[in-house]
Amino acid sequence: MLAFIGLGSNLDNPRSQINKALSALDQAQKVALIQASSFYRSKPLLDMPGPDYLNIVCKIDTSLEVLELLDLCQHIENKQHRVRGVHWGSRTIDLDILLYGDEIHKTQRLTVPHPEMINRSFVLLPLAEIDPTLELPTFGALRTCLEQLELSDIEKI
Repeated sequence: MLAFIGLGSNLDNPRSQINKALSALDQAQKVALIQASSFYRSKPLLDMPGPDYLNIVCKIDTSLEVLELLDLCQHIENKQHRVRGVHWGSRTIDLDILLYGDEIHKTQRLTVPHPEMINRSFVLLPLAEIDPTLELPTFGALRTCLEQLELSDIEKI
């Protein structure tokens, strides 16, 4: 199954945190890292206090079921000392399953496609870098979604 995961960090050397999480994904059983986007810098959501974020999106091939992939992502976050304090607050690492093939999942633990992805330039721009013709389940064409966003608050680095 092809899946896309968003990775973000704004604490404790964000570039290193993201690279460490990418490496952990690639080394995990039943997961192969196919491609990772460039890094993008953006301000925290909702003007939350804290340093700017670095974000990327990666494309993986996996034979894990979607909740097993969620468990893996949370395991990586825990190994990198992710603290779940303030919602949308600063963090060492965040891994979000954005897409899991063209499947739609909605459980108490996980909603895929990620429900907020179409509102986030730091998700859609790196996603478009990897696959500009992507069709998003329930949302439509990635290009159309991207056209709806303000892009002046994000910088490719």
